[in-house]
Amino acid sequence: METTVHPFSISHPMLRSVVCCCVAVVALSSMCRNATVAAAEVSFRRDVMPVFFRAGCNSGTCHGSARGKDGFMLSLFGYDARGDYERVVSEMVGRRVNTAVPSQSLLLLKATGAVPHTGGKLFTRDSEYYQTILQWIEAGAPDDVGDVPVTVTVELSNDSLLFDQPQAKKSLKVTAKASDGSTRDVTKLARYFSNNESVARIDADGNVTATGPGDTHVFARFSRFTVGAEVIVLPPGGNFVWPNPAATNFIDELVFDRLQKLRIAPSDLCDDETFLRRVTLDLIGRTPTAEEYRLFMADARPDKRAAMIDQLLSDDAFADYWTALWGEQLRIIGGNYAPVATDVKAADAYYQWIRKQMRDGRPLNEFVAEMVDASGSNLTNGPVNLYTMLVHKPQFDPKAFAADFSQVFLGVQIQCAECHNHPFDRWTQDDYYGFVSFFTGMKRKPGVEPRERRIYCDTSAPPARHLVDGRPMPARVLGGIEPVPAGGDPRTALAQWLTSPQNDIFSRNLANRIWAHFLGRGIIEPVDDVRASNPPVNAPLLEALSKRLVESKFSLKTLAREICNSRVYQLSARPNASNQRDTRQFSHAHLRRLRADVLLDSVVTATGITRRFNGFPEGTRAIEYYPRESGDTEGPHFGDPFFATFGRSSRGTVCACETKKEPTLSQTLHMAVGDTVKDRIAGNSTIQKMLERNAVPDEIVEELFIRTLCRRPTSNEREAIRELIGEDIKDRAIYEDIFWSLLNSTEFSFNH
Repeated sequence: METTVHPFSISHPMLRSVVCCCVAVVALSSMCRNATVAAAEVSFRRDVMPVFFRAGCNSGTCHGSARGKDGFMLSLFGYDARGDYERVVSEMVGRRVNTAVPSQSLLLLKATGAVPHTGGKLFTRDSEYYQTILQWIEAGAPDDVGDVPVTVTVELSNDSLLFDQPQAKKSLKVTAKASDGSTRDVTKLARYFSNNESVARIDADGNVTATGPGDTHVFARFSRFTVGAEVIVLPPGGNFVWPNPAATNFIDELVFDRLQKLRIAPSDLCDDETFLRRVTLDLIGRTPTAEEYRLFMADARPDKRAAMIDQLLSDDAFADYWTALWGEQLRIIGGNYAPVATDVKAADAYYQWIRKQMRDGRPLNEFVAEMVDASGSNLTNGPVNLYTMLVHKPQFDPKAFAADFSQVFLGVQIQCAECHNHPFDRWTQDDYYGFVSFFTGMKRKPGVEPRERRIYCDTSAPPARHLVDGRPMPARVLGGIEPVPAGGDPRTALAQWLTSPQNDIFSRNLANRIWAHFLGRGIIEPVDDVRASNPPVNAPLLEALSKRLVESKFSLKTLAREICNSRVYQLSARPNASNQRDTRQFSHAHLRRLRADVLLDSVVTATGITRRFNGFPEGTRAIEYYPRESGDTEGPHFGDPFFATFGRSSRGTVCACETKKEPTLSQTLHMAVGDTVKDRIAGNSTIQKMLERNAVPDEIVEELFIRTLCRRPTSNEREAIRELIGEDIKDRAIYEDIFWSLLNSTEFSFNH
């Protein structure tokens, strides 16, 4: 029987072929549509730019540099998403991004090493990084439409890692939270680094490997956020026994708690001679006199160390010393070489005002607030010279001033956010330009007399403009959301915020700097580079010091007293077996070369012969001397080669690094053959007077040791010196040679 096939039956061969083709086309069309939808879901800002970041494309050493690289520039770490999109898509049209043949886009070819690339091979074709960019290009390389959720926080799965043996491994997970409330795992999109790879390494996937005993931090960076985790690697062996030293105050408790976790035993207490020398140098900037030494050593009271601390704190020399330290930070200089031709009289007005604040025990927050909000004559109103001396150009530059201001009073180098978001901290360009706007109205005008400048704030001055889009940025405190109220002097609001007890950035900065002065290094080091990627080595200690400073109403003396009375401050510089490698945790005293001014004052104290400084009265100490000289000169100078040789701050910048404490060959030569030591030994009458009253050699030698090293000679030293003197017990030259050798010793030029 013949089978009749209906023309519209699917069983008809031709129709079946057509239907199959249509089904295939429909299926393919559906697949393409779905693929397009999937590809369209790839966001340039949320997905593609993180790949650039992860691969290092927008780092400072690659296309994120100021001028880009090889003709291609990206914003550093992606701070300018709009500009990055235009540069990626609109430059080298059809080549950098090839929407016709996506796999032939230079973005992919170079990143995979298919064509020569200065940066080398960054990822493989089978990686998710490759697929992300490929899908985006396949979708037509679209820009994001509407508001794109931005990352608001980044968190690590652990904020501390403890290893009990080298080569042990642990993994970190990185989670980003967006402005729409969503979260995602960005472990494979973040970049990682370690502050000390001799303690711990971290690989590209967030895996941490212990490499040696000690403590450090490892970090993950995603978007504009850097987050870290503390890593402790315990030393090998389980025979560590904590010695349980007595704690004097909260400082000892927090330092010892940290040391115990690290299996580091603190050194023993220093002896009385060492303590006296150390605390005198740190509190009043010179070595003790022979009389001070004998009185202290004869004191049998159990609390004589605390009594000595109180005595030194009440000495005007303490205030004078801190006046000198503030003078360096605030760049007090006088004379026509100052950037705005600041007169000597203005410099002296500023210096004497600071000195009065220190001698009166003015709370540090009030001291700073008065400077910030100051206006008027630079000759009669000392604190207003903050705006004449903390500058680098004859014309006031709000950006430069804001950078120095932030570094001095907050320890933050905000200038790193001028051209892009801060690469290693939370500060954005919005933060930077909002902060600069506090100073855009600062003006100077001539006063009544030629050398006078009157400082004021023009409240009608426009705010700073954002570098990227040119929008005005009203004055806003760091970390703030809303600008300060308009209509008045914005510095008033700045002073209130800056010095508020609630502003822990300010109190932490002060506490850290004070601690660094007494212990030789900051809890955050350098003290003026506070950022997320440079965390404190003992965060609870820094918080406690900051809190104590606030509780004491910002009393410098109170915090100094707490520090000096602590057992930690009074530890010996002699290490033990467990702490000899420690340079961070204050388990023993650090050897510190004396500052140039302190060293000179100590030479004067030991010899009794003063040093005259041009333009200053007789008897002026080195710590009281600052560069000021009338008339035209080429640049700031101290008029004394000793200061230049021994690295006294030139006050060219506010950086703490301006004060040099590294020993050099020229310093050795200056002490050995220069006039500083030679002339003072020759002018000293101590030896001659002792010879005239028939003092025995041991007595003379002991006096010289006490004057220079603040200790009596050891039995071995006495024996060696007796052999040196021999029969010439009346020869003054021999004793002067001994005096010279003591002043040239490492022990004399170092605080220990």
